Amino acid sequence: MTQKQKRTLGRIFLSAALLAAARLLPTLWLPGALPLVSVSHAAQDGSAAFSLAPWALYLVPYLLIGWDVLWKAVRNIAHGQIFDENFLMALATVGAFGTGEYAEAVFVMLFYQVGELFQGYAVGKSRQSITALMDIRPDCANVERDGALLQVDPDEVEVGDTIVIKAGERVPLDGVILEGRSTLDTAALTGESLPREAEAGDDVISGCINLSGLLKVRVTKSFEESTVAKILDLVENAAGKKAKAENFITKFARYYTPSVVAAAVLLAVLPPLLGDGDWSKWFHQALVFLVISCPCALVISVPLSFFGGIGGASRAGILVKGGNYLEVLADTQIVVFDKTGTLTKGVFNVTAIHPDQCDEDRLLELAALAESYSDHPISRSLKEACGKEIDNSRVDGVEEIAGQGVKASVDGVEVWVGNDKLMDAAGAAWHPCHRVGTTVHVASQGVYLGHIVISDEVKEDAAQAIAGLKTIGIQKTVMLTGDAQAVGEDVARRLGLDEVHTQLLPADKVDQVEALLRERTGKGKLAFVGDGINDAPVLSRADLGIAMGGLGSDAAIEAADVVLMDDKPSKIAVAIRIARKTLSIVRQNIVFALGVKLLVLVLGAVGRANMWGAVFADVGVSVLAILNAMRALRAGQGAE
Repeated sequence: MTQKQKRTLGRIFLSAALLAAARLLPTLWLPGALPLVSVSHAAQDGSAAFSLAPWALYLVPYLLIGWDVLWKAVRNIAHGQIFDENFLMALATVGAFGTGEYAEAVFVMLFYQVGELFQGYAVGKSRQSITALMDIRPDCANVERDGALLQVDPDEVEVGDTIVIKAGERVPLDGVILEGRSTLDTAALTGESLPREAEAGDDVISGCINLSGLLKVRVTKSFEESTVAKILDLVENAAGKKAKAENFITKFARYYTPSVVAAAVLLAVLPPLLGDGDWSKWFHQALVFLVISCPCALVISVPLSFFGGIGGASRAGILVKGGNYLEVLADTQIVVFDKTGTLTKGVFNVTAIHPDQCDEDRLLELAALAESYSDHPISRSLKEACGKEIDNSRVDGVEEIAGQGVKASVDGVEVWVGNDKLMDAAGAAWHPCHRVGTTVHVASQGVYLGHIVISDEVKEDAAQAIAGLKTIGIQKTVMLTGDAQAVGEDVARRLGLDEVHTQLLPADKVDQVEALLRERTGKGKLAFVGDGINDAPVLSRADLGIAMGGLGSDAAIEAADVVLMDDKPSKIAVAIRIARKTLSIVRQNIVFALGVKLLVLVLGAVGRANMWGAVFADVGVSVLAILNAMRALRAGQGAE
């Protein structure tokens, strides 16, 4: 509990005690004398009675508990913001004092502050997960300069500097490990408790905790461009992207409050003018109407529900950029996946070598040399499988042919490495392979030398991810890939996908998404799941972009609406469950708050609800709605 909340709680207890005293004092008598507090101004025998006026006794606890509400109302009126909950509470309670309803005025303000205390506690709880995420921001960095180790602010470290990260310290900036070996705790970023091994040559990202050894790291990004800075910026700005329900409540309150004030004025004036009762009765009833009408339950609980849902998701390693994306997630009907790096690990390995006119080593060496200038994953896998140091001086005249492969001169001999289209262009009589995988053909001077099969491993939880989506009612799961038909269909069959489209260029993927968008029904939405790096056109075209491999991927964090920080596709179903639970809580609060308000407002208008009913309709409903909204915080726990 914050210091402010503790002070409010103290004021509540003290004002409650003073209120009890104010109600008790009129019943106490001094021996042989007049009562301590007299409602009349004179004793029956004409002598002046010792009398503290009752309003004076109630004024002390009223001002103690309600001065901040009165001050906010005055300040807001001065700034032109008249119709808010502070204005309604001030008007109703001051009016109650004016009609002699002293105890009711204090009770209304007291219970209102109790409701505010609950609200503050609920907001504090919902911020805890966000605050825990904010703790990933490093306080300092140990940087090596001129042979000395200096402790500086991460903002002051430059790209290329060497920093030292001791055991137990948080990694302050993104970089590459130069020396040392350790395990890194990534729980704050991914929600996963299992540490990751790290050694020289590995990338390390800011926000992780170094658990064991001493690490020397060369900084590759400034703090403003680091992973932790981008994540913090994402979370801090999430509240600005409001859901439709939040925008509705904002607009609703803007028109609702002045409307109920006008209705209260009519309620106070019209019945007496029409001869139905006296002025004081209907003025009091108008005050009751004002207390009932306070829209606190809606204005507080609906944004709090979305905030709690976003916080609960972040604890599960799912970053949602705003409440509007939670709404889209909840309505997701079709989920479309990229293959490489999303459902598969994106780590290619040579799984078969089938030479025709040369031995295996020669075939692999020629392919690796021809691909030596490329950084494509397939090229890297060929160079790693070769197992020899690549001598680039043996290679010249390299020409990359988009969508087909590479043509180069190796030791003065023309070599073609790529797919079947490239072999046709080279005039080589190639033949297909019976193995499932990406087939890399090799030809030299028009002679087919054989082929190499490279396979990408499916992620451990990919099948679980598809099954989980079907369990929660997703109507269709689709995979789009630029890979060969045999490879794409094999992956789709193993994972249980409903549909697969292969051999697609980026523009073809957009066309396929356009066609799938036309298959949506009702409020159904389409989500595209990609690595956030080369799927930007499709991510932007879908109703919702979900980035896989978010841990350390700048492009993923920037391009997508939702980022799964631990690279697990199974978290998609978790994210949808969290969104649906959050929206369910929002709808419950809207229906409950409006239903009770409407009922008690009608009763108040016809004189069937007193100030105590008004207190329940305002504070009671707010407290219950806030407690219900706090359940959104646990959405991430129950959804996994």
